[in-house]
Amino acid sequence: MTEPVRVLVADDQDLVRTGLRLILGTLDGIEVVGEARDGQEAVRLARELRPDVCLMDIRMPVLDGVEATRLLAGPGVEDPVAVVVITTFDLDEYVHGALLAGATGFLLKDAGPALLGEAIRAASRGDSLISPGITRRLLSTFAGTGRAALPAQPVDPLTEREEQVLLTIARGRTNAEIAAELYISISTVKTHIGSLMAKLGARNRVEVAMWGYETGRVRE
Repeated sequence: MTEPVRVLVADDQDLVRTGLRLILGTLDGIEVVGEARDGQEAVRLARELRPDVCLMDIRMPVLDGVEATRLLAGPGVEDPVAVVVITTFDLDEYVHGALLAGATGFLLKDAGPALLGEAIRAASRGDSLISPGITRRLLSTFAGTGRAALPAQPVDPLTEREEQVLLTIARGRTNAEIAAELYISISTVKTHIGSLMAKLGARNRVEVAMWGYETGRVRE
């Protein structure tokens, strides 16, 4: 029997936390193991409970979601926790900051239960799910800001297939969707994504997508 995905919910609003717990409780294979009312509590509980995924709000007291994400999943964290940002702001600069801090994806709070569950399961696998429309709008808005400390051109040029995979990542596709779209296996998709991350020095596929927008390879 497959172990459930263990989730920590972090949000300063009691009603939101309760709602998320109820929604996640209806989804197969997902278990809420803790709740946090602020970023500091989220970091403490995440280190104590070691959830598979932390569902993180951005605007919280004591410690905001961006800094909490950096402490749990940022550069130099030896045993990072997968963080999925959930927010009411689809073009909020705080969300962009959270992605730079190490979040593997983000959703809006009005996302349906199915999308929420899919995002959590993807994060637990080391994959990511970001709403395609939001991805394009958010990343293209911040393109050219130089916030992603990645090279303008990799030392080793991207192959034609890697360029194709880059485009699908930037459009918010999951590994399974990329495999179907490009007629390749999921293992081959993972190989190409790993190669992209290595060539760019990216920590995750979100940074790969950001690089695609910032270098003009991806356009709306």
